[in-house]
Amino acid sequence: MIMVTGANGQLASLTLHELAARDIPAVGGTRTPTEGQRFIDFDDPARLDLTGISTLVLISAGYAEDDRVITRHRTVLDAAARDGVAHVIYTSLTRAGDHLGFALAHRVTEQMIRTSGLPWTILRNGLYAELFGALLTWTPAGLESAFGDGALAAVARGDLSAAAAVVASDPPTHRGATYDLVGEPITASDVAARLGVTHRTIGLSEYRARLLADDTLLAFQPPMLASIASSIRHGLLRDTGSDLRRLLDRPLTDALGVAADIAAAMRPNGM
Repeated sequence: MIMVTGANGQLASLTLHELAARDIPAVGGTRTPTEGQRFIDFDDPARLDLTGISTLVLISAGYAEDDRVITRHRTVLDAAARDGVAHVIYTSLTRAGDHLGFALAHRVTEQMIRTSGLPWTILRNGLYAELFGALLTWTPAGLESAFGDGALAAVARGDLSAAAAVVASDPPTHRGATYDLVGEPITASDVAARLGVTHRTIGLSEYRARLLADDTLLAFQPPMLASIASSIRHGLLRDTGSDLRRLLDRPLTDALGVAADIAAAMRPNGM
């Protein structure tokens, strides 16, 4: 049986949908299970039970500080070894993302997986096209961001979930492989042009100040988001690759269209 962790999250739920479309039995693991799901809580090691799971799709538990994320991942890997899981598939971060504020937990987790004794596959996911569109801000003059002219090799979340399903469907074929799953480069100006508006660049200092003033963000999020903006702006996340296209054996979803749709959906009335 395949288990996909974080079952109520967007990437995991899409992965489960992809597996179901292939008629491959899979179960979602979550702290808040509904019918057909299994309870799994990385913060509760005593109750962490992976009995009967042959392939574990470990969706990164990255919504926290590094120490907590790494502890969660170590807990689930220990449980996987104890309970006889035969293969771990981990959704990591693109190799170009080492400069990002949340890269450390991913790289440490990769090291833990490689030394765990478990068969493994690492999916180094690029940043979502959906995220790129959501990070653009509307003003009366059009779109605004700190991305400058920098490009992101953005990838649609649905393509990443499809790739995870491909690997989970046949783990032995992908044993010991690390795939860098990125799309084609897009810019904020590209999104603006698709929507028929202009794009204005703001400085990184102004962007960071806005993030720090946003009381809806958790403490670790402003530096994380600032690192994304700076890395895109300075060209560190623009390189594309062929791994995703080869895994899917089809053209990639139009990342620019996905980003533009997200940005358009966030457009306030009257702008």
